[in-house]
Amino acid sequence: MRKVIVGLRGAFGPLAPIYLNLHRRGTFDGGERSFLLMTLFEPDRPSHSIVPRLLGYGLSIVFLVWVLHDFHVVRALKDMANADWKWVIVGMACDVTSYVAQAWRWKLLLTPFGRVRMTKSVRAIFSGLFANLVLPLRPGEFLRGYLLSGSENIKLGLTLGSVGVERLIDLVIATSALGVVSLLVDLPPRFRRAADILGIITLVIVTIIVALIFFLETKIGKNEGPPPDPTQAGLKGKIMAALFSLHAMGTAPSFYSAVLASLLVPGFQILAMWAIMTSYSLHLSFLVAVVVTVVINLGVSLPNAPANVGSYQFFCVLGLSIFDVDKTTATGFSIFVFIALTLPLLFLGIAALVRSGLSLRTMRERVAHPTEAPPPAAA
Repeated sequence: MRKVIVGLRGAFGPLAPIYLNLHRRGTFDGGERSFLLMTLFEPDRPSHSIVPRLLGYGLSIVFLVWVLHDFHVVRALKDMANADWKWVIVGMACDVTSYVAQAWRWKLLLTPFGRVRMTKSVRAIFSGLFANLVLPLRPGEFLRGYLLSGSENIKLGLTLGSVGVERLIDLVIATSALGVVSLLVDLPPRFRRAADILGIITLVIVTIIVALIFFLETKIGKNEGPPPDPTQAGLKGKIMAALFSLHAMGTAPSFYSAVLASLLVPGFQILAMWAIMTSYSLHLSFLVAVVVTVVINLGVSLPNAPANVGSYQFFCVLGLSIFDVDKTTATGFSIFVFIALTLPLLFLGIAALVRSGLSLRTMRERVAHPTEAPPPAAA
């Protein structure tokens, strides 16, 4: 279990201060706290340090300096002006569709715990995306769980725990995509080694998770009774309650549909990337779009500035450099695709946030001090 915690903590480290705030204020009951320990992974010691924030901004500044070094602005502006806007619109539509697919997957993952309306899931997803665009360290992952918990009467620990399951599925899909592409495209040796290491880590994590689910399946098969009550049991009971929640999610019939829906999320993102490449007159194959999208998605999972500014451009340029795209062209494209795919999310996120009954001010307050129930969503 410790290996699982160490392996996945990086993806959820930015949420630790929020989780600790909730825990100290008594927002979670025992079962929810245990489930969060498995998915958000509480750090070794409580801390309100600004180190993660400084690290995120620092990395973004370093990335921007490297990306913009020797950047030819005039040439990039000409390339942007010559873009085919029909393909840009196609790319925007595909990117938005990928988040609708994510909302569908989330709905399927939470099916064992209650009925989730698709409209509420979509609204929560886009509200969370807006939070990630305007606030550092990706607090939107918490905000969307908070909103859906209030609107659908599902425990907050379960909605946030399902986000952890989503990240695990995404990691498996990204690793598999890199493995398949490496067989079809001649990738640099260093990139192949990085893909191999990522594949080994993912395999270890998945093996541990599957072993835990199989262990619970065996216990349930022995008719050892219902899951322990986390409010009355000790640490062992709390851990078992969390494992039973994970088991319920992983063995439900809807889980397999959620895995299939997960393929649509990166699928539409890759289509969006390929469409923007086509609009920018980058005559690259679809497999190039696969590699660039996967590199960006893995890269921006690190703590960083609002909207992934800096890190998005860096990993986009890094992905394109694998295929010998010159740095000026790659930098201009990274800025262009960032703006094209961010603008729709900004407007849709504002609309979703308003429909959820939150303003920008109250969103910031709920992320920092979520002591009250979410407001009722607009009709």
